[in-house]
Amino acid sequence: MPDPAGKGPLNDLDTRIKAAKMASDPLRKMDDHHSGAHLAWRMVIELVAGIAIGFGIGYGMDVLFGTLPIFLVLFILLGFVAGVKTMLRTAQEVQVRETAKADEKKED
Repeated sequence: MPDPAGKGPLNDLDTRIKAAKMASDPLRKMDDHHSGAHLAWRMVIELVAGIAIGFGIGYGMDVLFGTLPIFLVLFILLGFVAGVKTMLRTAQEVQVRETAKADEKKED
């Protein structure tokens, strides 16, 4: 006979599946008190990596073609833009995750 309250083995299974997903979610580890610092360092590294890659490509092209540091300046700026774009994408991921978490809390 079906359970009139709607609680039964399927709801128990759903609860256990949600708990398992939360336990295996690698992004869930950012919930501790170091999450802000972790996110800040990630964004700094993304920005610096973009600039460093741009520097390397620009310097290499200037040496290869024997030009003034025009390629160096150009690719450093492009690296900066790529780093900022990556930082914005990371911030958007965090915002989506926080919104989903807030929506999940509202449902409970």
